[in-house]
Amino acid sequence: MEEAVAGCVALLRTATGQDWDGPDWDGPDWEKAKAGRLEWSCRYTAEHIAGDLIAYAGQLAGRAQHAYVPFDIAFDDGTDNSGVLDVIGTTGALLAAAVRTTPREVRAFHPYPFRSANREGFAAMGTAEVLLHTHDIAEGLGLTYQPAPEISEFVLGRIFPHIRPAADHWRTLLWATGRGDLPGRAPVTDWRWHNNLVHATDRLTLQGLTPAAAGDLVAGGDGGFEWIEGGPYEGTREAATFLLKAYASGVHRPEFGVFALVRREDGRAVGGMGFHGTPDEEGRTEVGYDLAEAARGQGYATEALRALSEWALARDDVHTVFATIERDNLASQAVVTRAGFRKVSEDEVEGEFAYELGR
Repeated sequence: MEEAVAGCVALLRTATGQDWDGPDWDGPDWEKAKAGRLEWSCRYTAEHIAGDLIAYAGQLAGRAQHAYVPFDIAFDDGTDNSGVLDVIGTTGALLAAAVRTTPREVRAFHPYPFRSANREGFAAMGTAEVLLHTHDIAEGLGLTYQPAPEISEFVLGRIFPHIRPAADHWRTLLWATGRGDLPGRAPVTDWRWHNNLVHATDRLTLQGLTPAAAGDLVAGGDGGFEWIEGGPYEGTREAATFLLKAYASGVHRPEFGVFALVRREDGRAVGGMGFHGTPDEEGRTEVGYDLAEAARGQGYATEALRALSEWALARDDVHTVFATIERDNLASQAVVTRAGFRKVSEDEVEGEFAYELGR
């Protein structure tokens, strides 16, 4: 995020002598200072960047839970274009500081789409605001803007999990936000980013994996989580592989993805649970899970499975949640049974039992 802010300020600093408001903001000539495809002037767009950055910093620092903290930013009368850039640099630093000092488990209010975001989500949203609106202003002022590809990749992998990435991450981000074209893809006219979904139980939070987190798990990392001894278990890494494949194909739907099971008492991850895909035409979706060995026998899987199944079955597009379990895995059979599933079939060839939970 700090790199994005620095790039924004450095580029726009070269054009502070231009008229960012246009000769007649309220009249027919205002479009001479229009910021790209927006219905805003370059000046208003720059002020909007600063406003977003300070708002996100306030949400995190204030731990807002139900709405935006009711404050706004105001510029002193007579603030010139250079002064606006000073404010962007300052508000960017404030958001960066809030991100660095906020514990990972803290979530604060943001409306899209699941009513909250963690520090990584706010960092990605702030970065997106800077990248996209710097692009808009640059278009309006006749400047060339090309951020480093890894910055766009950071944004896409965290708050655009539903977008199939292309080789050029910057062009993908521009296309996904209605600012450009990609070969073979229809123009985007309506868009939202997606922070990860979190389900809460008495002892756990089920935290949706972003493609970025899944990529780190597949590469042997921790996915950004602090795990108990023995975690993440092999099943979680395998599920992350399937998530990445779905993301690369453009069919990943984060609400039907993979969730890390994190203990509320200490913020440590104990296992993973998730869906094998979106519901089929009959409204059936399969669920799977695993726990680190040190977390087994304490009811975590049952607690998480109840919560995830209850959420799924409350949706209009889900009628049945099912799981397939090996014949010899008595512990897992006990988990689904305690969660209310019933055995419906047995595959003699594969040596598996099928369990279902319906509405």
